[in-house]
Amino acid sequence: MRDQKGILQNIDWLLVSLFLILMVMGWVNIYAAVYDDQHRSIFDLTQNYGKQTLWIAGALLIALMILIIDGKFYAAFSYPVYGIMLLLLISTFAFSRDVKGSYGWIDIGSFKLQPAEFAKFATNMALAKYLSSLDIRLQELKTRVISGLLVAIPAAIILFQNDTGSALVFGAFIFVLYREGLSGNILLMGFILVVLFVLALLVKKAVLFGVIGGIALLFFLLARKNRKNIMIIISGAFVAASLVFSVDYVYNNVLQAHQRTRIDVLLGKEVDLKGAGYNVNQSKIAIGSGGFLGKGFLNGTQTKYDFVPEQSTDFIFCTVGEEWGFMGSAVVILLFMALLYRIIFVAERQRSVYTRIYGYGVASIIFFHLMINIGMTIGLAPVIGIPLPFFSYGGSSLWSFTILLFIFIKLDAYRLQILR
Repeated sequence: MRDQKGILQNIDWLLVSLFLILMVMGWVNIYAAVYDDQHRSIFDLTQNYGKQTLWIAGALLIALMILIIDGKFYAAFSYPVYGIMLLLLISTFAFSRDVKGSYGWIDIGSFKLQPAEFAKFATNMALAKYLSSLDIRLQELKTRVISGLLVAIPAAIILFQNDTGSALVFGAFIFVLYREGLSGNILLMGFILVVLFVLALLVKKAVLFGVIGGIALLFFLLARKNRKNIMIIISGAFVAASLVFSVDYVYNNVLQAHQRTRIDVLLGKEVDLKGAGYNVNQSKIAIGSGGFLGKGFLNGTQTKYDFVPEQSTDFIFCTVGEEWGFMGSAVVILLFMALLYRIIFVAERQRSVYTRIYGYGVASIIFFHLMINIGMTIGLAPVIGIPLPFFSYGGSSLWSFTILLFIFIKLDAYRLQILR
């Protein structure tokens, strides 16, 4: 039996409502971030908040178009969409222009398109399509390799565009793979390698080699009767030692100068309040000055006098902290947490494996953006230049997150047309 109800009756209106609330709150905070007494109208198209009005109107139109399209389209055309997006990413090498050191933007008239933002939903579609295929098991090496390549290829292209922040976002798909059966040991190993990388920048190599050797010896003694465990311990110790040994090369030859400086500032190895550390320092001052209830709408002095660069884009959360205080910041974070919880809840109720996997991809990408963006504004994460979903100024960001979320909303609405 198929459900014949109208499309609007099957939509998860709670997800739509959270989307609208976050988008409007972002619009209002963009207005506050770049408010000018000479341009008071929020619809002034010469200002960022006026332009954001157009992006919002476009986002609503895109959302409606996604809901109109038949739900079967998205799974059926996942690979073609992914392929087209890869071609668009590659085209940036021929048509892009330099935007603050990144070559990932394409000019289309007065509109600047950033393909890296749209590659996220395309990769999510392709990964969901592959993992939902018959006879696919993540326990098999072939499946893990192909899944990794689907994610790594667009990430590598974006990395070559000198957009490290956007490339790192693709690491969020590890949570999708974990949900679908990837061993938790791999997540643990990844976490340990990140910790070792950071420690290698802070501690002398000889000390780290000694610690790795000591831990390996301890586990070796405990597992000396199990040949398989011994091989795992030896392999793990070799990988850890190799990572520590190669950190200096990666740090000095792979990372760019501004990235090394940001890491040094984050780790406390360098204090540069007038240079690389300026943004984060001013950001923390702005958020801290808001206190418990904030200074009030349009009353933020750090905001009004442009002390925080990029305050309508990457550092939009500073405006929330200064003008709305701890309570306002908590409300924003709780709204995002409600959105993430609802996405996961909706993903788990799906009859379609494709929709469930896609839903977890949506949650993972938004979660990564949320944690890193807010983390970098309060000095807990390096400044890698990724937007706060639905909040930060910009058409590419808003439209890509709208597409990402509303494809999932459409797929969820379509679930009632699947045989009960």
